[in-house]
Amino acid sequence: MKSLRFPVIVLVAITLLVALSLRWLRTASAELRLVGDATPPIPVLIELFTSEGCSSCPPADALLEKLDRSQPVRNAELVVLSEHVDYWDDIGWKDPYSSHEFSRRQGDYARRFRLDGPYTPQMVVDGGMQFVGSDERRAIQVIANATKVEKVRVSLSSIHPEGDGTLAVHIESGPLAFSGSSKSANILLVLADESDQSNVRTGENAGRILKHVAVVRSLIQVGTINRGGAFSRDIKVSAENVIQRNLRIIAIVQEPGVGRVLGVGSARL
Repeated sequence: MKSLRFPVIVLVAITLLVALSLRWLRTASAELRLVGDATPPIPVLIELFTSEGCSSCPPADALLEKLDRSQPVRNAELVVLSEHVDYWDDIGWKDPYSSHEFSRRQGDYARRFRLDGPYTPQMVVDGGMQFVGSDERRAIQVIANATKVEKVRVSLSSIHPEGDGTLAVHIESGPLAFSGSSKSANILLVLADESDQSNVRTGENAGRILKHVAVVRSLIQVGTINRGGAFSRDIKVSAENVIQRNLRIIAIVQEPGVGRVLGVGSARL
């Protein structure tokens, strides 16, 4: 009987060692996943060209708000913008947030993407892909692909309103990579209302209350950056026509001619 005890004890000891080893491996794997999850998310710019005069646009407006609120794509920080075009304004309802500037920007995208012309609702992701703005499945797909592209670091700081109706902000960006195809890029500064709402009385959306997120009120070029160079500058922009409380401030590094978005940073006032 004594001669059989030793193998049994050894077998029990080996089983315990294996169990402890497996437990350690699971713990180590979980720790590695936590470290991986700590990687800063990749900022992705989503521009929605929309209009309150367009009956197809409210679902796209709702999708943009959903993307902004839920941030559904892992490793992505979605920076959303509502750009209201003005070519619907003479068809029954004048959109109070529309601007011809956004119509021009969309027209530039249409030529770059070789479309027959601009349309609403349209989403443009990182200046590189476009699709119908209410297509959630396509949006998730394109955003996920956008996270695979390395971005130029962009930061905003020292944001404060001045007494003369301007907003002061300091913008910094990392350098354009020498290995990239871009020889230069524009630095754009965007001011956007956190949210807006309209009670539409006439036109295709008559009788509806429409809600919007990140409504662009100002989009201007504030500088340029060359390959290998960085950008660091104090900027003052007019903020008289924007709601200064709950304001979003976005800086975009974009190739000339509404090209690819190379970097984006955002902050709130």
